[in-house]
Amino acid sequence: MTTIKDIANYLETIAPLSLQESYDNCGLIVGDPSMEVKGITICLDSTEEVIMEAKKNGCNMVIAHHPIIFSGLKKLNGKNYIERTVIAAIKNDIAIYAAHTNMDNIIDGVNRMIADKIGLKNLQILSPKVGLLRKLVVFCPLDHAAVVRQALFSAGAGTIGNYDECSFNVEGNGSFRPGESSNPFEGVKGQTSVVHEVRIEVIYESFKEKGILDAMRHAHPYEEVAHDIYSLNNEYQSIGSGIVGDLPEDMDEMAFLKHVKSVMNTGVVKHTAIIGKKVKRVAICGGSGSFLLNEALKSGSQVFITADYKYHQFFDADGKIIIADIGHFESEQFTMDLFKSFILKKFSKFAVRLTEVKTNPVNYL
Repeated sequence: MTTIKDIANYLETIAPLSLQESYDNCGLIVGDPSMEVKGITICLDSTEEVIMEAKKNGCNMVIAHHPIIFSGLKKLNGKNYIERTVIAAIKNDIAIYAAHTNMDNIIDGVNRMIADKIGLKNLQILSPKVGLLRKLVVFCPLDHAAVVRQALFSAGAGTIGNYDECSFNVEGNGSFRPGESSNPFEGVKGQTSVVHEVRIEVIYESFKEKGILDAMRHAHPYEEVAHDIYSLNNEYQSIGSGIVGDLPEDMDEMAFLKHVKSVMNTGVVKHTAIIGKKVKRVAICGGSGSFLLNEALKSGSQVFITADYKYHQFFDADGKIIIADIGHFESEQFTMDLFKSFILKKFSKFAVRLTEVKTNPVNYL
């Protein structure tokens, strides 16, 4: 039996909740985690109509990009679409799960889908996050070092960019004196011992810490494992806002904008003035991305693709870059395909449907 919790836990191995922005509300918003999954409907926005569509199709879980609840609800009386959607979900025993900025912030997430549609290569995070990495230092006997290292690697430590099983090791002598209530692996109670040991250093993502420490303790022979944890201010190149990449070949600016309009299936592209340069490097941020303009400029991009730009913000391009606003819904529409592909890699015993409800509140003439 596959439960709502099983789906949530799996998605959170891909996009951990700890990666969401402080204002966000990702995770299971409505529903019993222990409920068996009978079918899943995927959407960008949970609406009452989506809930009823899910019910009609025998789906009891809705996975959305945008959380239906951002701030606390004090009443549930159906006065707006948020309350009506939540009420409909509860009445019909349908769970609502959201993966929003945590899915934005992974390199293979929302922005990757846009980059792939446009055809970009050499992808990198546009604005990597800091403060997500930690370093573990652990000391163990020389003849147990390989086992401890492998346990750390298997738990997710030691990955740096495209490299894994990364560690630094140096040998030295450790001293200790076992107490009367101890059960030492080496040494004698009450006597100081000196043992040849290895200092193992590995870097890991902070949200993996518990599993890594559990693996370390399980593999380590000592009763008391000597270890240190350091917080790092290094940029984490695989996590952050936006993405940047290169076109296989240079394109004229207007030809590129028309290409974007076509592949992103958008009704309109609002853009700043044509500069007269070839487009080679492109920065992207699905959804509202004006806060990343400076990073787009620093990346050497000729075009910055995003959404929700206000009139006066377009002036900030200042002839240095083309800002292309393709619409919020349009920039994130392929997130539904992303969710479906993730789920089908792991689960195949129930239907996974993309909503047929048009949830984009913006229309074009």
